[in-house]
Amino acid sequence: MSKKIVVITGSPRKTGNSFAMTDAFIQAAEAKGHTVTRFDAAHLQVGGCRACETCYSTGKACTFDDDFNAIAPAVLEADAVVFTMPVYWYSIPAQIKAVIDKLYALVVGGKDYAGKACALIACCEEADMTVLDGVRVPMERTAALLKWNMVGEVLVPGVLNPGDIDRTDGCQQAAALAEKI
Repeated sequence: MSKKIVVITGSPRKTGNSFAMTDAFIQAAEAKGHTVTRFDAAHLQVGGCRACETCYSTGKACTFDDDFNAIAPAVLEADAVVFTMPVYWYSIPAQIKAVIDKLYALVVGGKDYAGKACALIACCEEADMTVLDGVRVPMERTAALLKWNMVGEVLVPGVLNPGDIDRTDGCQQAAALAEKI
């Protein structure tokens, strides 16, 4: 059965390692007949959540009009949401964190957001796998809060420079993740 998948990326490097894994996932998902909508958060204008709790009061997800207002309806219509990112300073990059924070609008707006599949694709420079905990744990908790089913995680340590991912099986793991959606 064909599914609607939203992919939200957090890297500004279009030739980076997380983008390579993202592309591998998208190709595999589309080959399975899924429809994929991609949002590259680092190339969009998404401001931080102001906790004003006026979400959807203007008909849009966020009262402060930015690109999140294009992302929110796609997320609501999606069967699955996949987050992809590198680790920045042991945490989620700011470029995607603003999008994640603004998912709060779905809660405040009383939207039906539960029951989606969710997945994470992430990489980091250091070889220590625990460095990815700064991304993995918040994403797992976000999925749990939103009542999304975390169907898989691709976590690849030890990659920094563009092309380093080719020394790993990260792209293969990302492509295989499409089977779990």
